[in-house]
Amino acid sequence: MAETMKIPGVIAYFTVSDTRAATAFYEKAFGAKLIDRRETPDGRSMHVHVEINGGAMMFNDPFPEHGTPDEPKKNVTLHIIVDDADAWWKRATEAGAEVVVPLEVAFWGDKYRQVKDAFGVTWGIVGPA
Repeated sequence: MAETMKIPGVIAYFTVSDTRAATAFYEKAFGAKLIDRRETPDGRSMHVHVEINGGAMMFNDPFPEHGTPDEPKKNVTLHIIVDDADAWWKRATEAGAEVVVPLEVAFWGDKYRQVKDAFGVTWGIVGPA
């Protein structure tokens, strides 16, 4: 029996339409490091684990025959809290992320912005003003 991986905190786990393309985008846009990928015989990924900014994130390809959706829920935003929001913003937008909320200082005093990737995931980038 395999040992259970111990990762602290809450881990985002969602479905995207193309895990290979998503992995490449997350590497370019957010500096993701691929930790693990598990594929089925037909080439779909049933599990991808990446690390971004010290945190774990996991996703898979759609498996409609098992009831998984083909896109993330529309009401979820993943937040990345970083020291240099401008650098993270620039990297994400240069990689092709769509601007949802432009640069601004939020009511709580931090810089806050949102981008959406081509896979339907909204990302909040938060850093000191």
